[in-house]
Amino acid sequence: MFYKEVVVKNQVGLHARPATFFIQKANEFKASIWIEKEERRVNAKSLLGILSLGIVGGTSIKVIADGSDEVQAVNALVELVDSGFSEESR
Repeated sequence: MFYKEVVVKNQVGLHARPATFFIQKANEFKASIWIEKEERRVNAKSLLGILSLGIVGGTSIKVIADGSDEVQAVNALVELVDSGFSEESR
């Protein structure tokens, strides 16, 4: 299991469109991936799960993965969040 903490920088946070980009990136990996915010953990490949966390800009989240490509998955997702979900990162 591998994880990193990251602060969501874009103002709208992880809502509809950014969450969709996040899920698309997460689905590129075989590992099981979760997002954790304040003790609540949801499947990072589930739109409803991510939206249920109500992640807004400035929120610290933990990206957790477990599987053969866990390190690559976490690093790619943290990089996407750090970029503010810019077009170049996808």
